[in-house]
Amino acid sequence: LTIADLWGLTEEQRLLVLGLPARSTYHNWCKRVREHEAITLDVDVLLRISAVLGIHQALGILFPDERSGVEWLTTPHGALPFGGRPPLALLTSGSQDGLLSVRRFLDGARGGLYMPPGSIDEA
Repeated sequence: LTIADLWGLTEEQRLLVLGLPARSTYHNWCKRVREHEAITLDVDVLLRISAVLGIHQALGILFPDERSGVEWLTTPHGALPFGGRPPLALLTSGSQDGLLSVRRFLDGARGGLYMPPGSIDEA
């Protein structure tokens, strides 16, 4: 929930990231998590959450602050996986492949594969 808040995701986007669970299920998860209660999630949802955690971690490594990472997510990007759209569009497409594509791209950037310089590098 904290990462979704940081990224400014709407409820609809959060549902898409999680694979479109029923809205009542999502609200039940949120309530239980906020109350520090255990929840049971299926493998698909766990994989999606793992991808979000990996994306968040990679942004923290690649960018000097959270604002810059969020800006990267919301800015149109010319790299092949994004096709001129913001990475957030792929991340919130509802598909597991979209989430994993963003994660793989950032993991590659962390590993030294080319990623165009950000505005901080051009100053």
